[in-house]
Amino acid sequence: MFSKKTIVIAGLLFLVALNGMVFSFNYIRKSAFYPAAVETALFFTSPLQEGVSRTTGFAENVWSRYFSLVSTARENEKLRRQLAETKNQLHLMREIALHQDRLESMLSFKADLAHETIIADVVGRESSAWYQSVVINKGRADGVEIGYPVIIPEGVVGRVTGVSNRYAKVQLMIDRNSAVDAMVQRTRARGIVQGLSSSVCQFEFALHRADIGTGDIVITSGYDGVFPKGLRVGRVSKIVKRRSGVFQEIEITPFVDFHRLEEVMVMLDTPVIDIDISDN
Repeated sequence: MFSKKTIVIAGLLFLVALNGMVFSFNYIRKSAFYPAAVETALFFTSPLQEGVSRTTGFAENVWSRYFSLVSTARENEKLRRQLAETKNQLHLMREIALHQDRLESMLSFKADLAHETIIADVVGRESSAWYQSVVINKGRADGVEIGYPVIIPEGVVGRVTGVSNRYAKVQLMIDRNSAVDAMVQRTRARGIVQGLSSSVCQFEFALHRADIGTGDIVITSGYDGVFPKGLRVGRVSKIVKRRSGVFQEIEITPFVDFHRLEEVMVMLDTPVIDIDISDN
């Protein structure tokens, strides 16, 4: 690119210029113009140095704050994740506690029963205008058979209508095809409880003259060969007595909240009613 002669000449010029600068600087320092020269230099260079210093400080401050914000954002995200995990753990613990409470209630109720029972979880539901049923995770392998009654401490749930080795189908009491032989606890007036809707049942075949009042408790009679006597069914919520007709029109509100079923109890040793009506 450059010849050797050109490089030598440029080097000599640089040395001459450097010696001149050194000489001039030494001369100025020793002369009477040195203070004035320093003052002049400060006048022109100080603002520039101050600006450079402020700009550098501002840039360093902005850079520092940027990294601080990034670090804070990362820490906040970490804390949010930890908070979410803690909330999930609290919800799980609350669910476990509620499940434990329900099981303790069932076990306490089971201890008061004179029948062998098994606790099952509700794992599925079939709901329509005419059919109301649930699927439980206990089946033939656990001793469950078709026809077995299903209850909870609050009252009657329904009966088993289908069974496999590990699962069973339970027809709910609110199903329109369900029928439970029952009676009014106070007066012993009998009737048949049938499903009417998702929240109420009807008490069929209660005679017009039967003493039945709003608020009366209805229990199982034990005469259907499925449900033992004395299980809670529901409370009389509406009565219509027409001038003509043999029976009263009665609605019953079940004690069981069928929309919140999570665990149930299957009775495994239900009594079989065998009535001998032959002449002796």
